[in-house]
Amino acid sequence: MPATSTPAARGAAPNSSKGLVTRVALLGNPNTGKTTVFNRLSGLRHKTSNFPGTTQEARLGFFECGARTIELIDLPGVYSLELEQTEAEICRSVLAGEIAPRGEPIAAPDAVCVVLDSTNLSRGLVLLGEALRRRLPTIVALNMSDLARRAGVLIDDVLLAEMLGCPVTHCSARSGEGLDALRIAMGSASIAIITPPGEEDALFRWAESVESAVVRAVEGVNTDRLTDRMDRAFTHPILGVLAFAVIMTALFWSIFSLAAYPMGWIGSVFELLGGGISRVLPAGILRDLLADGVVAGVAGVVVFLPQICLLFFLISLLEDTGYLARAAFVMDRALRPFGLPGHSFVPLLSSHACALPGIMAARAIPDRRERLATILVAPFVTCSARLPVYILVTGLLFPNEPIKAAMAFVGAYALGIAAAMASALLARRTILRGPARPMALELPTYKWPSLRTAFLTTYDRALMFLRKAGTNILAICIALWWLSAFPRVDPPIEATRMREQALHAEPAHAAELAAAADRLEASHASAQSFMGRIGRTVQPVFEPLGYDWQLTVGVMASFAAREVFVSTMAVVVTGEEDAESEGVIQRVAAAKRSDGVTPVFTQATCWSLLVYYVLAMQCLPTLAVTAREAGGIRWALLQLAWMSAVAYLAALLVYQGARAAGVA
Repeated sequence: MPATSTPAARGAAPNSSKGLVTRVALLGNPNTGKTTVFNRLSGLRHKTSNFPGTTQEARLGFFECGARTIELIDLPGVYSLELEQTEAEICRSVLAGEIAPRGEPIAAPDAVCVVLDSTNLSRGLVLLGEALRRRLPTIVALNMSDLARRAGVLIDDVLLAEMLGCPVTHCSARSGEGLDALRIAMGSASIAIITPPGEEDALFRWAESVESAVVRAVEGVNTDRLTDRMDRAFTHPILGVLAFAVIMTALFWSIFSLAAYPMGWIGSVFELLGGGISRVLPAGILRDLLADGVVAGVAGVVVFLPQICLLFFLISLLEDTGYLARAAFVMDRALRPFGLPGHSFVPLLSSHACALPGIMAARAIPDRRERLATILVAPFVTCSARLPVYILVTGLLFPNEPIKAAMAFVGAYALGIAAAMASALLARRTILRGPARPMALELPTYKWPSLRTAFLTTYDRALMFLRKAGTNILAICIALWWLSAFPRVDPPIEATRMREQALHAEPAHAAELAAAADRLEASHASAQSFMGRIGRTVQPVFEPLGYDWQLTVGVMASFAAREVFVSTMAVVVTGEEDAESEGVIQRVAAAKRSDGVTPVFTQATCWSLLVYYVLAMQCLPTLAVTAREAGGIRWALLQLAWMSAVAYLAALLVYQGARAAGVA
């Protein structure tokens, strides 16, 4: 009976009341296309969970083969089941029936499907031998068979199946070739008739003997020469770094330029939504909560989603081509002196869009100490949420001087990277001291990327970002709204006088007086709110950095999320929430302190503020993700304390040094 894929509830198993469910664990080396096989078989009908006690993701998928439901578990990619690392331990425990993904019954899988790279069979046969020793019903999927044929490599799947005594199928997850046969094979898995030797040397000899028996090379086909030339370029100490710089520049240009359009559309949608709520609902607490708390909070998350999605999409394409492994190899040389492996390059790269996916990407780092060091320093890397602050401050420092403003912008990025590397070095020589694990990395073959895989990866990561980060930021923004909106206070006398004068003034002058009264009332309400009172109380702590109570309120509010700073300052110093208005920015630049004379944003204060925001931990959702991914709140508290101390001391030195040098 041909395999069929019928609709099932997304994120949940199809109806299995008849009990005809076969649980199949997908096992394979990294870069064998195992997850692409998983995506092809399950489509979007999967859910992401974790294995108990770890941060390793467990992807569960489902498809129907005749009257039987196949449940897939995508295990972490490993080179060997016997390695002392988290990924291998998880695979061993799942195959032994000791653990299962959260929410799943604990039991050994009914079968294991070992995905092998047809272009590099010997590497996968060792892992296959280790799996066969578990005596589970087994299926062998020879993936990338199309690439193997083009490379002149032919594998006799019939002979291999006879030698092993279990089903063997050719397939190509990228094109869909052979997947129907693989679906059917999963419903008829059998225990292999052989048990490979247990000794490591003997297992390698067994793998070599199997390969020599079933693999035949076609004469006259030679594609390795081009691959070798590309590898020599991409892994060269100089050319490799230059290629990396060009590719990363193009990637970031795409993120910050192409994503600007959907970000603008999303912002407009939420602006219309907030305006619609304000028009429909009567004035009162409910309208303010929905328009200024809920809608603004959701917008603060969703507006950055295009950048996050584009980043993951492009990274997935780069990974699928095989280049990302070469980039990690090149970056290993640059990161090793600071105690970080080349594996840290992807998490730090992702953190340029947002630290949340960057920290989650650190799961791929095998060594625990290196993984913790990467998690702790990732927020130093400039993320997109800092950009509004950079734009505001560099604009105040260098009005009408775009070249100097651009140089300050680049300097902010460089300072964040330098702080991350210095902090990683300190951590690896103190609290995370330990031997550096050599980076074992087998370079995958070059191939055209799969758009389908990239879209599925982006879809998964986008949902994860919205689910895990959006709820936190929404709650934080609602809390900030309450602190900023209460207690309700009477308008100041000056505002009342302006409104009285507006009643008897010419229409144009009356409108100006009314607008000025609105700004004065909003600024007064902000100063007398709980947040304003807290700012005045805490202001002495930030006074050595050059901040008055208004800047202190902005800094404290942005502990929830960095991007809140600009809108908070717009409200505090001008009484308007439209932080994008040119007039508002001009009024922010001209804002005065309580004495009515001294500017809030002096040159020295602006430099201090810029340095502070480059280095400070101003994002509670990041702390929450750090606590979860690092394995405890103590790591999040350490991250907060260290980054806050570094930011405060650096900003203090900058401000006091600027004042000593005569900078106003």
